Amino acid sequence: MKPIKVAIIGVGNCASSLVQGVTYYRQNNSSQGLIHDKIGGFGAGDVDFVLGVDVDARKVGKDIAEAIFAKPNNTAVFQAEVPLTGAKVIMGKVSDGVAPHMTTVGEKGFIVSDEAEADQARIVQAIRDSGAEVLVNFLPVGSQEATEFYMNCALEAGVAVVNCMPVFIASNPEWEAKFRAKNLPIVGDDIKAQVGATIVHRVLSSLFAARGVTVERTYQLNTGGNTDFMNMLDRQRLGSKKESKTEAVQAMLAQRLEDENIHVGPSDYVPWQKDNKLCFLRLEGLQWGNVPMELELRLSVEDSPNSAACVMDAIRCAKLALDRGEGGAVIGASAYFCKHPPQQFNDDLAAQMVEEYIADTALAAE
Repeated sequence: MKPIKVAIIGVGNCASSLVQGVTYYRQNNSSQGLIHDKIGGFGAGDVDFVLGVDVDARKVGKDIAEAIFAKPNNTAVFQAEVPLTGAKVIMGKVSDGVAPHMTTVGEKGFIVSDEAEADQARIVQAIRDSGAEVLVNFLPVGSQEATEFYMNCALEAGVAVVNCMPVFIASNPEWEAKFRAKNLPIVGDDIKAQVGATIVHRVLSSLFAARGVTVERTYQLNTGGNTDFMNMLDRQRLGSKKESKTEAVQAMLAQRLEDENIHVGPSDYVPWQKDNKLCFLRLEGLQWGNVPMELELRLSVEDSPNSAACVMDAIRCAKLALDRGEGGAVIGASAYFCKHPPQQFNDDLAAQMVEEYIADTALAAE
């Protein structure tokens, strides 16, 4: 079985953790840290990265295996030496993919390459030449126009998409219809972490509902020191991110909360945290006899590795859908692996949908 060929838009920390992880699982016969060991016969090491697209001068022109360690990336370095891929990072389109303040903070922000920006024809040709089957979108939060540009490129090039960012494509009926019309699958939007703030918040909200506790108020506050948190210092870029994270929690509550009683979103950039993310959760509820209760939780995770397991499963589900000739949103995978899917389901049901989808695909392949 040939590896899945993957192109990456945005060679930042998330891309680094994904690429490093593929090497790690190729070198180690282990299922530790994986949600699924195999999907349709593909293991976590059965991926080739055939194209990278970025706009940072420190990454453009380098092999993907070198670019993932270039600044401003600051995620954990795995115990796996990543070999050269033979695939270069090419210059992309800046558009709104770089917030203005990110170019004024030296090596901690973006240093935009002086190479000419790529147009759609160049990106489409690069995707085709690479042989990519799945395109993964790792653009920064707030990259609405840039994401739409690359989605049009994917449609023209004829590749499946995993949209890891909170720009609504799979969950936007007009965009989803474009992928369905081209018979191309998409998993999205806004990837969940393996065990992160959103999934923990959803599970606790579901627990309260299942045990008859009425949630009165809740918040989720997050801090981190990577470029994602620095980018989100521009609050104007946060609209879709806050909507995505808030709706993911609201969907699990027995009763929807008024806006003033729920706050979910990034709080601040703390440079020395690097890729570590701290999450502070609080739920206030009413039990039997309207007696109040409170729950507080602190979660500390390496942000980018925490999403990689979900991205890897989403890639493999997108590949299965592609091989089966399915177009449009992959509903179960989107619901289980993403915060803002076309349809929200509780996580147990979404997990069951993924298992059934994988089993049906395996059966069809026999």
